[in-house]
Amino acid sequence: MALTFTLDPPVDRVLRDGILALWVEVTEAGGAVGFVPPVTAEAIRPELVKHFAAMAEGRCRLLVGYDEEGAVAATAFLLLNTHQLMRHWLWLYTVMLHPRHQGRGYGRDLLAAAAESARSVDGIESIRLTCRGGTGLEEFYAGCGYKEVGRVPDAIRVAPGDDRDDIMMMLPLNRY
Repeated sequence: MALTFTLDPPVDRVLRDGILALWVEVTEAGGAVGFVPPVTAEAIRPELVKHFAAMAEGRCRLLVGYDEEGAVAATAFLLLNTHQLMRHWLWLYTVMLHPRHQGRGYGRDLLAAAAESARSVDGIESIRLTCRGGTGLEEFYAGCGYKEVGRVPDAIRVAPGDDRDDIMMMLPLNRY
């Protein structure tokens, strides 16, 4: 069964706890979402609060994918630019899919839903995101239509002696 995506769902305790649990699961499975294992929900909570604050200020939108049981199974945050010369594109942050749902095409579904959500924002022409090198994510994103547009070697230090490239990718949103 496919995931059901909702843009800007009401934020309540259930959603907050679902996102925190997802973030922990993704991190513990080796996902490149800003933390390294081991991690706790309490360690992640301040980052989620920053995302929620940006949403409250109208600078960020939340896309959530729910599984057949109604649990949070995927997320992506769409961060709008405040710089007047860059308002024609947005950032895609904290793109997560629960590990138990991987390998079924749901990641591609999440990115397609994120692109559709971005298209619904007036004036948005493209999406930019960054990903951690050494994880295969750049190949996944390329398969979803994203193009690598920049790379900073060794910009991400996962652990002492384990530096990774910070890879910037972009997806043009063709409007027909």
